[in-house]
Amino acid sequence: MSKQVAVILSGCGVQDGSEIYETTLTLLRLDQLGIGYRCFAPDIEQHHVIDHRTGEMAEGEVRRVLVESARLARGEISPLEDLDVVEFDAVILPGGFGAAKNLSNFAWAGSDMEVLEDLVEAIVPFHEARKPIGLMCITPALVPKLLGPGISVTIGHDPGFSGAISAMGGLHRSCGVEDIVVDFENRVVTTPAYMLATRISEAATGIFKLVDRIDEMMDL
Repeated sequence: MSKQVAVILSGCGVQDGSEIYETTLTLLRLDQLGIGYRCFAPDIEQHHVIDHRTGEMAEGEVRRVLVESARLARGEISPLEDLDVVEFDAVILPGGFGAAKNLSNFAWAGSDMEVLEDLVEAIVPFHEARKPIGLMCITPALVPKLLGPGISVTIGHDPGFSGAISAMGGLHRSCGVEDIVVDFENRVVTTPAYMLATRISEAATGIFKLVDRIDEMMDL
């Protein structure tokens, strides 16, 4: 049986959901390595809807995270509450500001944020079972509240975001767009992706390294 990875999404679109390129690159690399995957998302209402052409909030428009995430997964997606750690060898969270708006309230609460309880219940069992956890873009900021203090992560080198991670008890490591930070003790792998990337190829290099390292760690 091939390795199996759970991929947790937060909608569809960088401003209010999962970053589309980051998600696609993650799924592409998993497939290239012969690793099976299944996408999950919480069945909740989005915090808000952003018109990605103008960057403005779409007044009066309401969307659901699971339904929007299904666009990225080509319909092959399950509610986050159905994720069973026993069925998977690792979990990966692509970025996008849905992580800071739908999976948590980091976008406006900063270091005082709260994380969606369904996400906590999904991720903590992977940590307890010492199964690898990959996070990219803004999602590493959730680690101190998800998994506890003292875990090394990166979002690149933005002082505001890195400062918030430190204020929550996390250990932020500066990192280039094409590299990764690995906390071997906690089996957590992170990369900046579109926190720094200016081209899809830049994001791809770091994301592919993250997935490759997750692949290696599943064998350990």
